Amino acid sequence: MVEFKAVINDVKTGKSYQVTVSGHHANSLIGRKIGDVVDGIFVGLPGFKLTITGGSDKDGFPMRKDLPGPRRTKLLISKSIGFQEAEKGVRARKSIRGNTVSPETVQINMKVTARGAKTIEDLIKKEETK
Repeated sequence: MVEFKAVINDVKTGKSYQVTVSGHHANSLIGRKIGDVVDGIFVGLPGFKLTITGGSDKDGFPMRKDLPGPRRTKLLISKSIGFQEAEKGVRARKSIRGNTVSPETVQINMKVTARGAKTIEDLIKKEETK
């Protein structure tokens, strides 16, 4: 069974929340890409709309928006996602994960694009007490 950790960023308040997603909700996120808008019901936030902004796989390699597919590959990259150069102009070959959510993905980063009737804190605290 697939299980993800969803990190939800509330741009309005500047806070981030971590929610564990498993079961059929996690299976419905497989195949989604960075930039896709998903319903908040998948992460326990009914009425919210969330945009996938990134993530990382089981070994910690980051997802990259301009690399299609779920596979991991080595790219020669300069300063960008997955590599911070020590000196200007330095490039390195780094392993990067594609832009599609797969079963090897462990963490999915999301941001709130549309709000629901209740606050995120109220909805997350209800799940913690269950």
